[in-house]
Amino acid sequence: MSVLEKSFIKADDLMARNIAGETLIVPIRNRVGDLSSIYTLNEVGARVWQMIDPSRSVNQIVETISDEYDVARAEAARDVVELLDSMESAGLIRSIAEG
Repeated sequence: MSVLEKSFIKADDLMARNIAGETLIVPIRNRVGDLSSIYTLNEVGARVWQMIDPSRSVNQIVETISDEYDVARAEAARDVVELLDSMESAGLIRSIAEG
């Protein structure tokens, strides 16, 4: 399966907040925010974060980003995949099986 066909789901133990135009994602450990592991997203990253859902493929996210931010599809694909890889490595999201 191509990465563009994958879907992702957000980890359960996170809190996301928009502060001063940036989205902060804080892992919650034992009901306490792990402030040493804060993940910061800019406007486009926050939009990608909003769209992460098991029913939405990476390809659909790429198409939306390309359209909404008027960037070439190839550039949007590269940036979205890079961001999702980073989020997955940080434990913020995980890939789910198709269907």
